[in-house]
Amino acid sequence: MTQGARRTPGRRTVLGAAVLGPAAALAAGGGTAHARPSAPYRELPVPAVIAHRGASGHRPEHTLGAYQLALDMGAHVIEQDLVPTKDGHLVCRHENDITGTTDVADHPEFASRRTTKTVDGTALTGWFTEDFTLAELKTLRAKERIPGTRQENTVYDGRWAVPTFEEVLRWAEKEGRRRGHPVWLHVETKHPTYFRALGLGLEERLARLLRRYGRDGADSPTFLQSFEPTSMQRMAKLVRTPRVVLLWTADDRPWDFRETGDPRTVADLITPRGLQWIASFAQGIGPLLDLVIPRGEDGRLGEPTTLVRDAHAKGLVLHPYTLRNENSFLPADFRRGTDPTAFGDVFGAYEAYFATGIDGIFTDHPDTGLLAAADFRNR
Repeated sequence: MTQGARRTPGRRTVLGAAVLGPAAALAAGGGTAHARPSAPYRELPVPAVIAHRGASGHRPEHTLGAYQLALDMGAHVIEQDLVPTKDGHLVCRHENDITGTTDVADHPEFASRRTTKTVDGTALTGWFTEDFTLAELKTLRAKERIPGTRQENTVYDGRWAVPTFEEVLRWAEKEGRRRGHPVWLHVETKHPTYFRALGLGLEERLARLLRRYGRDGADSPTFLQSFEPTSMQRMAKLVRTPRVVLLWTADDRPWDFRETGDPRTVADLITPRGLQWIASFAQGIGPLLDLVIPRGEDGRLGEPTTLVRDAHAKGLVLHPYTLRNENSFLPADFRRGTDPTAFGDVFGAYEAYFATGIDGIFTDHPDTGLLAAADFRNR
């Protein structure tokens, strides 16, 4: 998308297509996704700031502390990643390997549980949620995943337990009542094919919780997401909650595609034809930021691709990931100094990505993202 198209008419109405679906949006707007959104979607700003695993730049990720801080900062949406326990409870961890995000290694009673598994084609050695009951998992404490980069976050190591998704839903209900508006969630099914093979299918368990807490409707303040498109297809049959397909590098082939022999890669999915297919069962995509603006061999941003324009043409919202403040994560043209853990010109990076017309962005630092989004909207 060209920079001059950043403020096309009806930008905020694109989110309405997530409720209506692309066909209805086109019919209602007489063009590309200009339907009037339902009330919850009108309340979600564009660009929306999505707290990646909570305020994970400030607190250990996927803890109630990280979620609460993100909400207190004003994040528009808060993300959870879901994996199951041995007894079928959904808990919030970025991965089922909990070696680096909990103090499990300090528990001698669980030393024998350390093992090597192959998850989505990658061999991993450590401790895994599917080998623990919820009661056992609750004896562990969460810790900072990347202490070398975020040493200041280690002061919070041990402060919080691993939350269940049901605990998060209760927390969101309570906070919603207290604040007078719903708390938006962005919920990912992690490794769904892998877990289904273990008899721990995620989608049915997730759907039951969404129905129990009234987040199963098309107007729910919730997005569902997965790197496996078939997981979102499955969710579409269970609930009406808006769905987002996550996309990794262009040469990546989703794991469910590999398991079923589907030859398509992400490069195929981001073509107009591929996006039309996604729009048949989902309301948005969550692309890697590099799919929106590629980086050159020198690590600097190049020219934006047509992905934003093409996805919007199919009625899809875009929630790319993940912008972080530290130099080590930023494009080279926005790094400042030589310390990889120091903050770079992250506001410049936000401006570049927002200028493409994306509908929201995942960030570890929602406080910075909110300031950047306000600057962009007020220009």
